[in-house]
Amino acid sequence: MVFQPSELTTLGRPMSNAELTAAQAAEAEAPAFSPNTVNDEVLWLARAIYSETKRPEEQELVAWVIRNRVETEYRGQVTFRGAVLDPFQFSAFNPGSAKRRHYTNLTPTSRARGWTRALEIAHNVYYAASEERPFPRQTRHFYSERSMLGGAPDWARGKTPIRVTTHRIDARRFRFYASIA
Repeated sequence: MVFQPSELTTLGRPMSNAELTAAQAAEAEAPAFSPNTVNDEVLWLARAIYSETKRPEEQELVAWVIRNRVETEYRGQVTFRGAVLDPFQFSAFNPGSAKRRHYTNLTPTSRARGWTRALEIAHNVYYAASEERPFPRQTRHFYSERSMLGGAPDWARGKTPIRVTTHRIDARRFRFYASIA
């Protein structure tokens, strides 16, 4: 059965095209994970989470932040590729970043340490049911104190990070925020 966005609602309003696409992907029977069957959206999600951290438990939470951005069309982005490449959102993909070429050139068959695990995590989050979301859908921001030399980013100043109860995360490594404009 095919639904139009106006026929489905979320939070009392019609679902957007991005929300509908993400919901359809999650509701579809998820294919078994294999690097040989990774689609482009999962690949971009994996590139981003791998660029942010090599720790699987942190990668999963970062993946959910990116999925939240796509589903809510944050900054007008409706694809994982668009969300990842949106300027100044994920540091490794910033224009002029020395790391950008490395991460954008990762393929499903790349041999970098931990890369296959990142692909699997991206696959699992991409196809996960919404009920598996570890924090509110409006959680679209995070930062790592360890990588922010000048302190918290402007958008985080005066804001309280959400409490992640599903994972043990060191707040010095990652802090997650909801409802940042």
